[in-house]
Amino acid sequence: MSRKQWCVSPMDKDLASDIAQEFDIDPFEALLLVSRGITDEEEIRTFYADKAPLIDPFELRDMDKAVERIAAAMEGNERIAVYGDYDADGVTSTALLYRYFAMNGCDVITYIPDRNTEGYGLNMRAVETLYEKGVRLIVTVDNGISAFGEAKRIRELGMDLVITDHHKASERLPEAVAVVDPHRLDCPCSYKLWSGVGVAFKLVCALSGGSDEEMLSMFADLVTIGTVGDVMPLTGENRMIVKAGLKSINTCENKGIAALGRVSGMAGKTINASGVAFSIVPRINAVGRLSHASKALDLLLSEDDEAVANLAHGIDDLNVSRQEAEKAILRQVQQQIYDNPLMLNDRVLIFSGENWHGGVIGIVAARLLNQYGKPVMVITDDGTEAKGSARSIEGFSLYDAVSSAAHLLSHYGGHTLAAGFGMKSENIPAFKQAIQDFAKSVEMPFARTELDCRLRPDFINADILPHIAALEPFGAGNPQPIFGLFAMTLSAAQSIGQGKHMRLTLKKGASTLTALLFGVTPEEFPYIPGDVLDLAVTLERNEYMGQVKVSIYIKDIRMNGTDDLKYLKSVRLYEKIKRREPISRRQAQFALADREHIARVYRFLRKNGPWNHDTDILCYRLGGDGSEACQVLVCLDVLEELGIIRRDRDSILLVDTEKKVNLDDSSLLAYLRSIDE
Repeated sequence: MSRKQWCVSPMDKDLASDIAQEFDIDPFEALLLVSRGITDEEEIRTFYADKAPLIDPFELRDMDKAVERIAAAMEGNERIAVYGDYDADGVTSTALLYRYFAMNGCDVITYIPDRNTEGYGLNMRAVETLYEKGVRLIVTVDNGISAFGEAKRIRELGMDLVITDHHKASERLPEAVAVVDPHRLDCPCSYKLWSGVGVAFKLVCALSGGSDEEMLSMFADLVTIGTVGDVMPLTGENRMIVKAGLKSINTCENKGIAALGRVSGMAGKTINASGVAFSIVPRINAVGRLSHASKALDLLLSEDDEAVANLAHGIDDLNVSRQEAEKAILRQVQQQIYDNPLMLNDRVLIFSGENWHGGVIGIVAARLLNQYGKPVMVITDDGTEAKGSARSIEGFSLYDAVSSAAHLLSHYGGHTLAAGFGMKSENIPAFKQAIQDFAKSVEMPFARTELDCRLRPDFINADILPHIAALEPFGAGNPQPIFGLFAMTLSAAQSIGQGKHMRLTLKKGASTLTALLFGVTPEEFPYIPGDVLDLAVTLERNEYMGQVKVSIYIKDIRMNGTDDLKYLKSVRLYEKIKRREPISRRQAQFALADREHIARVYRFLRKNGPWNHDTDILCYRLGGDGSEACQVLVCLDVLEELGIIRRDRDSILLVDTEKKVNLDDSSLLAYLRSIDE
């Protein structure tokens, strides 16, 4: 678990009290609203509303042109192709628009490209294929905004193109009858946070000429899955749609969605936005990653019980295979780090490998981001062509980073926090350097743990659960509340789940709590009874035999008294030194470890045996607050350089040696002493 900067939301208790009184809500609930900046009267009413007028779809630029051309195709019985994408957003977009056209008796077909052989978006071969099938109008969903060459070819063939997309747009737009994208630079729409399926939904609202409520009752479930799957903010209109969609999902109106719920173990349970994100979406995505997304599309459109059951079980099997493919790549990444640990000092972590499964590299990037707290890019290379997927932390734009290397790429696209790209294999080294150069030119943020508020342990009971649930649905833009429990004394730590997880018993004053820490083994757990800890936790409802209790899940944990910002800045200075980038004399003096520093680290390692925990824990055990992390890391490097310790994967081991060492033999110390500017 990488160290993050903990940030507690500013708290105005007087304002929360006023809101609680004015809106007749619980004071704790009002406090959570204030912590999220939801304080305006209209904003609060919208936040709690189950129904409200949706935004006029004709606010979107070119929506009138799109409706006019599509209506003409429908009336003239022209063959229409809905051209989608292979992820959950693209598949649900395709299903939504196909279902609408089919309901209205249109001659409609679908096309979703193969992730591995065709890649993302429109491609020339697909355009030619659709022309040969008699298509005269192509409507894209969740793609198309950068399809300049394909748009030109469509026009040359005498077909028309309507683009609906939600990805970032440049000043130049493809030659199409209509380009409907809220991120067009000239789009005046007051709301721009839809997913691809959200934009497709606005299109059918515009086409229907009827009430938005009718379209919502038909398609909210599909829009919910695509919106949650593409990690779009659950604020404003998205929040309204997802509220309606969750009701539809839980009434099992769509047989395919209900079947996915059953195979993912959600049968009989209420599916919330988190259930969609962690149970339904990964299975839809797994199809496009390991097979062809048409199977997921068929599942969402089928009304045949037997076919739906077979498709759902097949998709669940693909999800298991997807997990195995991820693990295989992660093992290779860890080997790369073991072979070249200096790469972890880079501003952006970039990993590449031969013939890694292109369908899962995005998930691998997300896992590595969580592990190391830095932007991550993962590239698969077949020897001729390479493609990559990237994930970022808040404050570092991947789209801008990848755009800076556009001259090396065959294609790219995405958002601030996620991006994809392709290039010739020979360009990989230059691309890696270009990304590091871009990262060097901007101020790199730190990964953050955002806390809604501090909680006293004696305040945690089942009574607060309904007030947390009142903020549902949770997701991007409205995350599940995270609470800070500070200065908790660890009294016991027990291994559970076949050694894969931990159950902690913690005390403060007269209060005793039990909390669960997932994905950490006893060997990896760095704390001991008596340690005073801070915990970032979520609180969830747990009902057993009619009794409701609070389950406490640990999302982050640290020693009480650790100064996150000082620690992170100190580590960043160390990384700068390891990259041999210019530093000031003052910085060099700060980093320079003297004999006593080094001896103190050595004595600790000699007394405590092999060390396999993070540097922040070592700093604390040495009596610091984290600000001296740079010196501690320099000490470890010097001890290794002089042959006193060695690193074996994640462990630091003492070398059994009696030889005398001279600190003047350390090249690292000599380098730091040489800096005099």
